[in-house]
Amino acid sequence: MTEKVGVLGKKSAQRTGVERVVNAPLPTVYGKFQAVGYLDHDRGDEQVALVYGEIGTDDVLIRLHSECLTGDAFGSQHCECGDQLDAALRAVVAEGAGVVVYLRGHEGRGIGLLAKLRAMALQAEGLDTVEANLALGLPVDARDYGVAARILEDLGVRSVRLMSNNPRKREALVDHGIEVAEQVPLLIPPCENNITYLRTKRERLDHHLPHLDAVVSSS
Repeated sequence: MTEKVGVLGKKSAQRTGVERVVNAPLPTVYGKFQAVGYLDHDRGDEQVALVYGEIGTDDVLIRLHSECLTGDAFGSQHCECGDQLDAALRAVVAEGAGVVVYLRGHEGRGIGLLAKLRAMALQAEGLDTVEANLALGLPVDARDYGVAARILEDLGVRSVRLMSNNPRKREALVDHGIEVAEQVPLLIPPCENNITYLRTKRERLDHHLPHLDAVVSSS
């Protein structure tokens, strides 16, 4: 906990860490979730965990979903994010219990919306997603999963079955004290508009995407 000096010279506490702010029922087309809202005092981001059913503490099926306005809201086929969010929500409902943590501030692997659009423009000119970020002088992946781990801890989750193709997410959760009992593939059939992007994720970002083998061999 740090302190700051107020306008009258008195010290006032400045909150740090992740605070649960609200818990509200959220009926969706997938099922009825509880939307648990958090404030990340360190970064200023508002976060939400969608909780379905009685999740317990161990081997909870979860998805850490990085915010993607273009994919999640606009149905962009540049990536598979919107389809992954849809699949993850359906999966926890089918499981009977689970959590989807929607991580704001992760747009474009952490570089922000406008920077992501600039990177997409460079990709349209022939660069891959890694090259585009580097050409803009930006990190390839600037995401931090500490807030996700703190949210899971607040929900009482000790170990998870992580829906992700990205081994770095698993490593990040483990580094932040959350046991990953299993990494569950979340594979979305590629389309013409995202096959190059997905190949780059596999070849340069270590994503486990075995379903691309058939597409690669037939191209």
